[in-house]
Amino acid sequence: MNTLMEPIKISDSEWEVMRVVWTKGKTDAKTINDLLSSSKGWKLATTKTLLGRLVKKDVLQTEQAGKKFVYSAKVTEEQTVRSATENIFSHICAKKVGSTIADMLEKAELTQEDIDSIEAILAEKVPVAEIACNCIPGQCICKEESNGGKAI
Repeated sequence: MNTLMEPIKISDSEWEVMRVVWTKGKTDAKTINDLLSSSKGWKLATTKTLLGRLVKKDVLQTEQAGKKFVYSAKVTEEQTVRSATENIFSHICAKKVGSTIADMLEKAELTQEDIDSIEAILAEKVPVAEIACNCIPGQCICKEESNGGKAI
């Protein structure tokens, strides 16, 4: 698997295709389409278009097997999820990351194993005294509040 350092940015539909590829390991367009067409209403051409985009984005590789192409992932599901999470956090104030994680946990269904894993991570976490706002003035209220409520 590729160890990309660049952010992995894929659309919701591309996620659907990638989930099949991650599950199958190696697969062709028809197999992917057969699995997704009933729930997504896609035609084979749609699936092939999405596969082409994923190859262009360098997250899928392709090899020819007879008359068809076989696709396999160049990035892991874990890498892609981590990149998506980092992307979400890069779009919010650093001071809101903790409350965003708490909100995500509140909404998520978790097994006892999940909870134990999260608690173990939290037990090891060393809190910082303060988190600095990383926003441009006007993007959040932190800088507005620290300026006596006046816009900077």
